[in-house]
Amino acid sequence: MPRKLILPYLCLLYFINYLDRVNIGFAGPNGMSEELQLSATVFGFASGVFFIGYLLLEVPSNLALHRFGARKWIARIMISWGIVATAMAFVPNGTVLVALRFLLGVAEAGFFPGIILYLTYFYPQRERARIVALFMVAVPISTAVGSTFSALLIQWTDWRTMFLIEGLPAIALAFVTWFWLPDKPDDAPEQPAEEHWPLKKALTHPRILALSFVYFGIVYGLYTLGFFLPTIIKGLAPGAGIVERGLINAIPYVLGAVAMVLWARHGDRTGERKWHVAAPMLLGGAAIPVALYLDNPIAAMVAVSVCAIGVCAALPTFWALPTSFLGGAAAAGGIALINSLGNLSGFAAPYVTGWLRDITGTQKTGLWVVGITMITAAVVALVQRAGTEKV
Repeated sequence: MPRKLILPYLCLLYFINYLDRVNIGFAGPNGMSEELQLSATVFGFASGVFFIGYLLLEVPSNLALHRFGARKWIARIMISWGIVATAMAFVPNGTVLVALRFLLGVAEAGFFPGIILYLTYFYPQRERARIVALFMVAVPISTAVGSTFSALLIQWTDWRTMFLIEGLPAIALAFVTWFWLPDKPDDAPEQPAEEHWPLKKALTHPRILALSFVYFGIVYGLYTLGFFLPTIIKGLAPGAGIVERGLINAIPYVLGAVAMVLWARHGDRTGERKWHVAAPMLLGGAAIPVALYLDNPIAAMVAVSVCAIGVCAALPTFWALPTSFLGGAAAAGGIALINSLGNLSGFAAPYVTGWLRDITGTQKTGLWVVGITMITAAVVALVQRAGTEKV
């Protein structure tokens, strides 16, 4: 595969990966919850249990990628997640749904941190936030485009067919990955050994744990929006059809995609990292609880859009922090640990939000928790040392 095509190809893979991860959020309010008789708590648990499997295998999976090569390991991951994602089309009840979501997390473990590690082979630190932003723009795009596509599939068929159709591309592209994705560039520069942390240090150092909490806060906002925004929009616009709600759902993520790229470029240009992570988190954390206190649907969508902009802008610049002082096996383990611990919020966010909705009868309490978590994580980001400082 020509080098210039690698980043667009990785974006395509992440688009499919993220869509298969969050399309349950669109299936829920469009027939799945009713057919399977899911409460908000069970739906939240099924959405979030994915990340328990993620946590268990993330670090060993990324170490395997570092050892065996990106081409084979990423292809293995894609076949595994594609099989489970298509099996979602045949789920008979809530118990099997929870089991399949757990297995989906096991199957996908190592994909995202593996790609972040893979990008460090090709791009230097000074370009990393911009490159990660171009890769991660697949997140808002998959939500924006994917929500509309998912809505059309459900309207034309049903939620089961949506799972089937959206799971098959991962299996097909696994073969493309196996035969054409290079493991490393031929001219990949090696970092000086003194810049690398040993693997044990990367897996136990308080700095890595602190960065894991920062990422936890960012992802908490991301997955709360991903899993519950379609349900929120249904409440704000009860008269809208499935496709119309899908288009409304896309608005915050289109804005977030633009903000993600522009903010990351600014971070690379200035070389500043901490405020480029913390400032959008503070903005998003302050905006999200406000959304459901606004009676006007347009005003509420503005608040939700501001939160999406904050979350999306913080994501790529965050990964410039750990990759500035980790390399080799330490990068494989450290990046995976940060991603796995941070993505526990993918379990906590939908489960806690759904549980609070069941016991309070409103989304407001859960969204206050989102805002407080994001703001606290922003403060932790600000007290971190700059990436190039010695520990």
